[in-house]
Amino acid sequence: MDRQRKPDRDLRAARGRVRESAKPTHEAGLSTRSWDAPPAHLTGDMSANVALECGWGRLLFGQTYADHEDLLAEIGREEPGRRDICLYVREPHVLVSRAPQELFIDPSHTYRLWLHQHRSTYEPVLGVVVRDLVTEEDAAEVNRIYTAAGMVTAPPEVMWANQRTATFIYLVAEDADTGEVIGTVTGVDHKHAFDDPEEGSSLWCLAVDLQATQPGIGQALVRVLADRLKARGRAFLDLSVVHDNEAAIRLYEKLGFVRVPVFCVKRKNPINEPLYTETQDISALNPYARIIAEEAIRRGITVRVLDAEWGEMDLSHGGREIRTRQALSELTTAVAMSRCDDKRITRRLLQRAGLRVPRGMLAADEEANAAFLAEVGDVVVKPARGEQGAGITVGVKDPDGLAAAVQHARMFCPEVLLEERVHGADLRIVVIDDEVVAAAVRRPAEVIGNGALSIRELIERQSRRRAAATDGESVIPMDEHTTATVAEQGYDLDEVLPDGEVLKVRRTANLHTGGTIHDVTAELHPALAEAAVRTAQVIGIPVVGVDLLVADVGQPDHVIIEANERPGLANHEPQPVVERFVDLLFPQTRARPVGWQPSA
Repeated sequence: MDRQRKPDRDLRAARGRVRESAKPTHEAGLSTRSWDAPPAHLTGDMSANVALECGWGRLLFGQTYADHEDLLAEIGREEPGRRDICLYVREPHVLVSRAPQELFIDPSHTYRLWLHQHRSTYEPVLGVVVRDLVTEEDAAEVNRIYTAAGMVTAPPEVMWANQRTATFIYLVAEDADTGEVIGTVTGVDHKHAFDDPEEGSSLWCLAVDLQATQPGIGQALVRVLADRLKARGRAFLDLSVVHDNEAAIRLYEKLGFVRVPVFCVKRKNPINEPLYTETQDISALNPYARIIAEEAIRRGITVRVLDAEWGEMDLSHGGREIRTRQALSELTTAVAMSRCDDKRITRRLLQRAGLRVPRGMLAADEEANAAFLAEVGDVVVKPARGEQGAGITVGVKDPDGLAAAVQHARMFCPEVLLEERVHGADLRIVVIDDEVVAAAVRRPAEVIGNGALSIRELIERQSRRRAAATDGESVIPMDEHTTATVAEQGYDLDEVLPDGEVLKVRRTANLHTGGTIHDVTAELHPALAEAAVRTAQVIGIPVVGVDLLVADVGQPDHVIIEANERPGLANHEPQPVVERFVDLLFPQTRARPVGWQPSA
């Protein structure tokens, strides 16, 4: 009898050792602690560098990579619009430290169900049938559920191809009455995936149709998946759940899952953004500030809005804090800003440096002004200080008009500048950190006739469209300049413009008065780029929009008419103006290939 009882005592003792060590073993000598490095003799037959294609992204099994360099290189191959997940990374903190601007440790917990402790259920959920995914139509229904849950979808053909392998198990929950798919879960068999010496498995993408009314659908899916994997002889079933998903955590703990020290590493991308950034309300910012805030948040930079209407923000990262107002930052000195603000100073500095500017003078008495007009024949009158085209009159050709234009400009600034009008395309070149990042031709607002509406109605309609497209930043003023521009071309505002005829309604190409912008970066002549960079250097400014008049963007001829210390970066997409601006502010967040290392 003692000999009969001894195996029972041994079994009880073994169970006691399992409880004490919290390290269940599937077979003799086999570790099931994925967070530790298993002995070499157990990993000799394990596949190397395993990345499973799941459609919505890839599963990278960190323990199959020999070193961090190989794993970093693989993570760097993530495709846009997808979410790769790297699990079982030993020393995840070290891996992230190799590319801290590209990677982060996912704020999720890993839960594990020891399958030797799992008891198969014999009580099905009423009205729910759990079965295999058997057609591509099932896969399309799975995507419908993913979409409703805010998850990344996967091509049905990828799911269907995976289902026909031993590595993947796709299960769906079906409404027993209607046959409709109302839930889904995916299992991955690690033994088949990479000959896992620990004989583990994992659970992914558990989702239930939000419209389903039957209780217990998620529980049924998890139980059936655990049954399947236990029947295969797997040791455990792991899953990852966001730390604050309390409902899901309660379900998993109810089913017997326990937390284990396993962590996911992911790339910083738009899909993962909520996981590695603070929740920051930037909706009230204007487009020119908001586009900068969005790029900063994407990089993990903290954004604190100080004045949404003004576009003022504090950006902070890694102990560095910079205040910005749209494209203007603390890196622009007060001296550089004042040089741009006063067009007289801009002209003088550029002229002394040998750069080309139009002939000009500071407005004086009427006799001197008229003499300059007689010399050049066509004049632009502008306030010495001002922005957004306020107070500027273009195309003054007679003394009376000149006197009126000067008086109008003095409403905005006491000092008024007279310049020779140079005909040509209005070119804006954006220079950031002494590098040309974008170039665009700006065209004055114009309307196209339809043979039915008056010019006034066409302008009002076009102005509404521009305002809607720019959050109210661009409108066509119905003022004396618009009236005069239309009259110059032989029209009255109340006339009907013939069908298809294009009519310019503003003389200046300022975007705030309805102008449009057209990217020409790829066509820019090197001499124009050189002049813009030299302008930035002469002024001593890190970010500037240099305005030139050119006969052709592919030719070197030009004059420089202005430098703007706060260029609208939102106007130059798809050129990487915002990225280069944030690079300037926080060079440590500059995008580099994952795995990049500084040279010795």
